Amino acid sequence: MTPLDSKLPGVGTTIFTVMSRLATESGAINLGQGFPDFQPPARLCGFIAEHLAVGHNQYAPMPGLPALCEAIAAQARRRHGLAIDAAGEVTITAGGTEALFAAIHAVVRPGDEVVMLDPAYDSYGPAAELAGARLRRVPLRMPDFGIDYERLAAPVGPRTRFLIVNTPHNPTGAVLVASDWERIADLIEPTGALVLSDEVYECMVYDGRLHASVLSNERLRNRCFAVFSFGKVYNATGWKVGYCVAAPALTVEFRKVHQFLTFSVSTPVQYAIADFMREEPAFHDGLAPFYQSRRDRFATLLSNSRFELRPVAGTYFQLADYGAISDESDIEFCKRLIREHGVAAIPLSPFCAEPLPAQLVRFCFAKDYETLERAAERLARI
Repeated sequence: MTPLDSKLPGVGTTIFTVMSRLATESGAINLGQGFPDFQPPARLCGFIAEHLAVGHNQYAPMPGLPALCEAIAAQARRRHGLAIDAAGEVTITAGGTEALFAAIHAVVRPGDEVVMLDPAYDSYGPAAELAGARLRRVPLRMPDFGIDYERLAAPVGPRTRFLIVNTPHNPTGAVLVASDWERIADLIEPTGALVLSDEVYECMVYDGRLHASVLSNERLRNRCFAVFSFGKVYNATGWKVGYCVAAPALTVEFRKVHQFLTFSVSTPVQYAIADFMREEPAFHDGLAPFYQSRRDRFATLLSNSRFELRPVAGTYFQLADYGAISDESDIEFCKRLIREHGVAAIPLSPFCAEPLPAQLVRFCFAKDYETLERAAERLARI
């Protein structure tokens, strides 16, 4: 091996970076990268200032500030009826991405197999490959992007270490329900496989539905890692604060990786989030109606366009089929969308190992109404 041999030869700059850079260079409206254009709650920012002022500026405990872990457990009990041991099952991480990486490297060994459902968020595969895993990718069912359990059964076997699941699902907006977790439990029960459940959009489930977490399934409770993100909840993706919940034995292994990956996470922000969760526990409950109104407004604005919008059950992403507009690849279409029409979207092909049987791009509707209206006006002219 020479110093120039890459451990990830197939990985380049992420599609999010590429499209955001093009959007910035062109002055386009960025509906591509998944960040809100709203400010965090003012009270939360005030708490951060208070904790900076009183000197909470040194390392937090490696597992996370106890007050924040306890607030997380209380919120899970209030919202979902879950019983979580704050000290033994919750670890604060540098965003959801670190939690995903740490979970994979905690349990995956060279030669293990990791099963992913395509389209899949782009950090899963590289993290598993760096752990020496063999990737087994299974396409989700079209057109609703549900799990095709017949296809999923094929790669799950004695070498399977992880099944990675994402609900609500980025980029499609699909969500799992309790019966899905039962079918997954049936599938992996005869094996030694674990589940890694990416649930960073858990507060954004629409039309009166409730989020179904892997943690709510008793058969999977002791063989799963569940990952969450405060950046998504508080409109603060740049703070990079997330957390992982897992059974005590799994958490022990998770923390062995976490302590040498980031060790600890921003101390004043942890204090502030803990204070805010205690003071405003219902803030999380308002996110679904807040974003559903933007989903519905964006869909109305594009109802007379040539884009065909797919149903969105969760997340703040809208899939749109552009087949009536162009037959070019999704990457080329997104580049032209930026150059010629001043709107940035994300193509779906980077989320998949195999081509999708549809021409789809992803828009982010976590924007104010004025931004959505300006973007939709441009898109409707195509």
